Amino acid sequence: MTSRSLGHRAPLLWLVLPMIAGLVLARLFALPPPGWLLALASATGLAALLASRTNRAAAVPCLVVTMLLTGAASYALHRPVIADWYALPPREARLSLQVDRLFPQAEGRRVAGLATIRTANDPLQELAGQRVYFSLNTRAGVPSPVRSAVISAVGIIAALPRDPPATSFDGYLANAGINFRMSRGRVLAEERPGSAYHRFCARQAQRFTAILGAGIEAKRPGLVGVYRAMLLGEQHELSDEQKTVFRQSGTMHVFSISGLHIAAIAGGLYALLLLLRLPRILQFVIGCVALWLYVDITGAAPSAVRAFVMVALVQASLVLCVPRNPLSALAASALLVAVFAPMQVFSSSFQMSYGIVLALLLFGLPLADQLHARLAWFQDLPRATWRWHHRARAAGWHATLTAVAIGIAASLVSAVTGIMFFGLFTPGSLLANLWLIPAASAVILAGFVSMVCGVLGFTTGSVLANHAAALLLWGIDAGVEAFVSLPGAWFNASFRPPWLGGCALAALLGTMVSGYAGRWAGWQRGFWLPFAVVAATLAFAVRFG
Repeated sequence: MTSRSLGHRAPLLWLVLPMIAGLVLARLFALPPPGWLLALASATGLAALLASRTNRAAAVPCLVVTMLLTGAASYALHRPVIADWYALPPREARLSLQVDRLFPQAEGRRVAGLATIRTANDPLQELAGQRVYFSLNTRAGVPSPVRSAVISAVGIIAALPRDPPATSFDGYLANAGINFRMSRGRVLAEERPGSAYHRFCARQAQRFTAILGAGIEAKRPGLVGVYRAMLLGEQHELSDEQKTVFRQSGTMHVFSISGLHIAAIAGGLYALLLLLRLPRILQFVIGCVALWLYVDITGAAPSAVRAFVMVALVQASLVLCVPRNPLSALAASALLVAVFAPMQVFSSSFQMSYGIVLALLLFGLPLADQLHARLAWFQDLPRATWRWHHRARAAGWHATLTAVAIGIAASLVSAVTGIMFFGLFTPGSLLANLWLIPAASAVILAGFVSMVCGVLGFTTGSVLANHAAALLLWGIDAGVEAFVSLPGAWFNASFRPPWLGGCALAALLGTMVSGYAGRWAGWQRGFWLPFAVVAATLAFAVRFG
C-alpha cells in the first residue's frame, strides 16, 4: 500500500516501550531495591555502549534491558511505599504540605488537591516526602492556597488501598503516585505563600472565568458552566446530569484540557501571530510561551502538559525545517513523560490520549488514504476540467472520509478504554464525536477570541464571542441529550477480570504497530485485524450490564 502516512520511523520507541514495561513490572511484582536496579542498569548501559562500537545487533538487547531496569527503579523512587501503613487504621495528623496541584471545588470554603508532605508531627515523621491527596475546610481569614504554597493542616490521614480498582478515585490517586489521603480536617495557616508566578496564574484563572461569563452568565448559567468546563477544565461547573449525559455519549473528553484544546488554541495563536508578520522563530517562541501560560493558568493538568509538549515538538520541526514526523514527536513526548513523570503512565488520561493518538497515526491516517484512493469522486474526470463545484464537492467528501477514518481509529481505542476506566461501552460515540469534535473546536476558538478580547479590554468582542459559543453549546447540549436517549447508544460494561482491559489495549495497539510496520499489506490488508481484536474482546472478555 502506498500512502503518505506510512514509512515514518520512531527509534525512540526502543527507549520508551522497555521503560514503560519496567514501570509495569515494578508495579506488579516485588523487585530488588532501586539502588540495585540502577546499578544493573548502569552495567547493561555500559555494555550497550561498548557493543555499539563493534556489534550493533548485540547492543540493542542491552539497551532494552537498561531501559527496563531504569523504569523499574524509577517506579520505586517515585512511589516509595511505607508497607507498615497498610495494616494501620486512619489517624489524626498535623502536617506541613507543599501544594503541587489544586482541584477546583464548588464549595468556596473547601480546598482539595495533591501535595507533598514536608514535615509531620511526632511520631509520624516517616511521612515526610510522601505525596498525599487532601480535602480540607479553610478557616475564616486564611487565604485559599495556590500551587507551590506551603500550608499547615490537621486532619485524618489514611493509606490508600494496596491495589485499588482502576475506575475508582483511589485508583486515580494511586496512578498519580499518591500513597495517602487526608480528609475531615482543616487548613490551619499558610506557612509560605505561593510563588509570584503561581499567584499570577491564579488571578488570571479568575479573570478568564469572569471573561467567559460576560454577557451570557445571567441569561444561560447552565451553558456558561459547560463553556467554562470546556475552556478552563473546571468540571465542577457541570451539573451531575450533564456529567452523566456526556459520559454516556462517550464525549466527556471535551472537558479535559488535552490535545483537542491545545491544538485549537495553538491554531488560534498561530493565526494571530501570522497577522503580526513576525519572524518565524519569534512566532515560535511567543506562541510556545503563550500556549504554556494557557496550560498553566488552567491548572497544568498532565494531559494538557503532554499535549503542549507534542505541539511544541511539531512546531519546532517546522521552525528548524526538519521533515515532519508526528510518530517520532509522539515517541519523544512519551519518553519525556516516562522520565520526568513516570507515574502518569498508569493514568487513564495517558493511556487514552496516547493510545488514541497512536491509533490515529498508525491506523486512522493510512485508512483515510486508502479510502481516498478507492472512493474519491470524479476519478474519471481530468482534474484540469473540474469546475468550482467539482472542487468543493470533492474537498467536502475528502474531509468526510478523513473524519470517518479518524473517528473509527479513535472509537476502536475508546471501546476498550471506556470500559476500562468508566465502566461504559458507547458504540454510538463514533457518530457523536463526528459532529461534536468540530463543534467543540469552534467553541474553544470562540473562547480563545473571548479571552484575548477580554485581556485587551475589548469587552464587546468578548460578549460577541461568548454569544457565538453559547449558540453552539446549546446545540451540543441538546444534541448529546437526544443522542443518549437512543436505544443502544451506551451500555454498562466491565472487564472480567479487570487486568484483561490492559491486555486488550496492548493487543489492539500491537496489531496497529504490526500493520503499520507491514504497510497494511499482505495478510493484514483490509485493516481487519484491529476490528477482530475489539470484537473478540467484547465477545469473550467483557461483562455487560
